[in-house]
Amino acid sequence: MAQAPTIETNVPKRLDRLPWSRWHWLVVFALGFVWILDGLEVTIVGAIGPTLQKSSTLSFSSFQVGLIGAFYVAGAVTGALGFGYLTDRWGRKRLFMITLALYLLATVATAFSVNAWMFFLFRFLAGAGIGGEYSAINSAIDELIPARVRGWVDLAINGSWWLGTATGALLSLVFLDTKIFSIDLGWRLTFGLGAILGVGVLLTRRLLPESPRWLMIKGREDEAERIVSGVERRVADQTGERLDEVDETMTIHPREATGFMTIGRVLFGEYTGRTVLGLTMMSAQAFAYNAVFFTYGLVLTTFMHVGTANVGYYIVPFAVGNYLGPLLLGPLFDRVGRRAMLTLTHLAAGGVLLATAILFEQGALSSYSLTALWCVVFFFASAAASAAYLTVSEVFPLEIRAMAIAFFYAIGTGVGGIIGPALFGKLIGSKSMVETMVGFLIAAGWLLVAGVTAFFLAVPAEQKPLEEVAEPLSAEGRDEGAERDENERARDEPIGRERRHLGWSPRYAYAQEDEQLEGQVAALERIADEAGEPLRERELMSRANARFWGPRVGRRALVRAVAQGRLERTPSGYRSGRLARR
Repeated sequence: MAQAPTIETNVPKRLDRLPWSRWHWLVVFALGFVWILDGLEVTIVGAIGPTLQKSSTLSFSSFQVGLIGAFYVAGAVTGALGFGYLTDRWGRKRLFMITLALYLLATVATAFSVNAWMFFLFRFLAGAGIGGEYSAINSAIDELIPARVRGWVDLAINGSWWLGTATGALLSLVFLDTKIFSIDLGWRLTFGLGAILGVGVLLTRRLLPESPRWLMIKGREDEAERIVSGVERRVADQTGERLDEVDETMTIHPREATGFMTIGRVLFGEYTGRTVLGLTMMSAQAFAYNAVFFTYGLVLTTFMHVGTANVGYYIVPFAVGNYLGPLLLGPLFDRVGRRAMLTLTHLAAGGVLLATAILFEQGALSSYSLTALWCVVFFFASAAASAAYLTVSEVFPLEIRAMAIAFFYAIGTGVGGIIGPALFGKLIGSKSMVETMVGFLIAAGWLLVAGVTAFFLAVPAEQKPLEEVAEPLSAEGRDEGAERDENERARDEPIGRERRHLGWSPRYAYAQEDEQLEGQVAALERIADEAGEPLRERELMSRANARFWGPRVGRRALVRAVAQGRLERTPSGYRSGRLARR
């Protein structure tokens, strides 16, 4: 097969320098709303566990209620691997349309289940669709959202799952109320409601383009150029901002597909530390979430004697806490940094869960205090879980991004997500608080291990273009035969070339900040040159679109430009240093 011609492109830089606009909100809604639907459905499944145990419904045992989550997660693992591979081969848009369609069809079919095995089958298929969504959606989001806010947006979108959870909890209070609907009808109607909402999302997704970054590595340069140019015009019209010209380009050797041998080499040879980090975080969050949440209703009804119809009241505050975590802590992942926040959120969640487990076993908790502690635990755990998806989607090369997400989701979720619900269902079925505590302790320990791992292995990806965090396999000059660990390579390279560094050090962080700040200094200097007269600080920053650079980046760039003599401060404002020397 003939090799595609080499192309030179500035697509990544053009996407990252765009100001926030209504177009970005469209991306957020079309790609993120499905998590709300998934949260709604999963919450209803958790709430209806006790209902499905009734003889007038499907007569599930406690163990079978736990298996519902296990089958769902097993389907998600299968779908993530299959659809993740196809996402890298066929494109982001085609797959996020296919996976959502499968998810919606399986959700509707679940409502018509007449026995346990039908219910398990359709939950497996729904899980396969949502597993594919994780790969297609997270890769598309990261490739379309500007680097400066990628962390916050990604966390907020993944955290929106809990908005669906709160909605599902409230709906369960209505649909599970036997005064309104019969006991075998209400739970079926909830699945149909979610599917109706999903159809609207499916139609909205048709408005989104294919990822220009993906088109770039496939050699479809003209198509990528048309899409980016169209987005630029739309964003400029919506914001009224003048977009800076982008001179920096990268050279790409397009490839049709990436083989499994190459994927394995990159994951286990070139980025070993990142692989360990991803597996640890994904398995920890999968075990903690799936184990606790899929059996949430059983814990309340079995040990706290909460009525089946009232479970939804307890899920609402739990869900709110889970959503506030990513929403409020998300900006800190871009400002403070990935390493510090990944460590903090995992350790905080694990520590509070550890205390909760001990208090639970001692009988010191009521249904209210247990819910309050879980709200605190998952305020941090939710941010950590969303950040785990962010991490595995941004720290690997573009050519294998979706497959990397799928791999970590499949392995992590397969280990933590399948074992967790089944184990907790069995432990709760024993009606022993001591045995149930053991499950909580395992989840807490796993989160603590993930926090320590993040401290040593997290990647400083905040506000960096994806191509700097992990250079594309197709990039010119990239060493295809690299087999060493990223930390080892980083120690051997000059500091200015540490673009694929795995770990963190002050020396590396300052070098990266210096390299990035140089671009902002040059932009301020250019604006001052073009003005030909002194500009007030606010006007200078406005013309340079500095408010989109990140927290206080504009101010640091201005200070550096003056220190270097590239700008001069005068009573009437700042002027070009070159003009001052004339």
